[in-house]
Amino acid sequence: MDGIQTLQRQLFEQKNGTIESINLHKRLISPLWRLPTEVLSQIFYHCLPQIPVNELQLPSKLTAPVLLTRICRLWREVAVGMPNLWCMLFVEVNDRDWQPAAFCYDSWLKRARGRPLSLRLALRADGHWTKIQCLLRPYVNQISSLCVDFCYLDRNEPEPNMFANFPALEEIFVHVYHDIFDGEGVLPASISRSFSQLPPTLESFAVSGLLFGFRDFSSCNSIWARLTTIEIEIWQPDGVLHLLQLAPNLSSLTIIIIFDDDQALEPFTHTKLQTLHITCEWCINTDAGPQLCDLFNALSLPTLRALAVRNVPEWPHEEFKAFLTRSECPLESLVVSDDVVTDEQAEYVALVPSLRFVSC
Repeated sequence: MDGIQTLQRQLFEQKNGTIESINLHKRLISPLWRLPTEVLSQIFYHCLPQIPVNELQLPSKLTAPVLLTRICRLWREVAVGMPNLWCMLFVEVNDRDWQPAAFCYDSWLKRARGRPLSLRLALRADGHWTKIQCLLRPYVNQISSLCVDFCYLDRNEPEPNMFANFPALEEIFVHVYHDIFDGEGVLPASISRSFSQLPPTLESFAVSGLLFGFRDFSSCNSIWARLTTIEIEIWQPDGVLHLLQLAPNLSSLTIIIIFDDDQALEPFTHTKLQTLHITCEWCINTDAGPQLCDLFNALSLPTLRALAVRNVPEWPHEEFKAFLTRSECPLESLVVSDDVVTDEQAEYVALVPSLRFVSC
């Protein structure tokens, strides 16, 4: 009998301890339940990852916004009722389970309630673009930012006219993987046609994995004049000058230049370019140094504020000094290779008093 009473007393003490722990936790979290919906909404918004559209990841139950809908009924109601939580989405076509996946993607997009959308699309086989089009048809007027990853495992070209129906598009990123295209500096016809159909609302254009040659800029002539930001790979320095001629409103240019044969370059002045990032690459038995000299000798950039030049075997010091003198630009930031010595840096600062930062 004493043993039973002792056990009963121990169980009673455990029960009281459990109740006390529950009450303590309730006191800790109860202020969260009393937060106004407006405050909770702000907290939820700051739970979203702050990343560009081309770095979006597939939706996960372990990250916002999906995670926020799984905590309790109140949080779910608040999260589902916030359109700005559902404006960014990574869509990947899966042939095996596309119908249930498409239903989930559509439910996500509906929650945005007409807000501008930023989408990343992964295409892995022929026919995937048709499925994407069916999914996105009700939302094309909302899509302002688009990233398209071509991950085809064969060498087929993408479908033509891909970007013809995005009337609100402001920025586009295109990534091409697996080396699916042949040719040096010649875009496939379907790609050129699709780029030429991009809407007049477009301001930013970034492409990786495709090499633009001189003729390609002309075949996509309709898009360059309105762009302010471009990030691409270019075949030969003459392509850089041709692009600048076609893009008079450009303020930021990030390029990889593939150097091959020496070329005669005509002088050109671009009056609006403020940021220029150059990465140099060259073919076998090609010296990029002299060709970079030719590019500096041809260019004048009177509004340039930030310049970065990487992967240069020999820095063209005298040609760059002449470029600074000729451009009379308000350069503030210069990022160059390690072989720019301290004396040369001092000469640049003497030529451009606004230069406050030189990084090697």
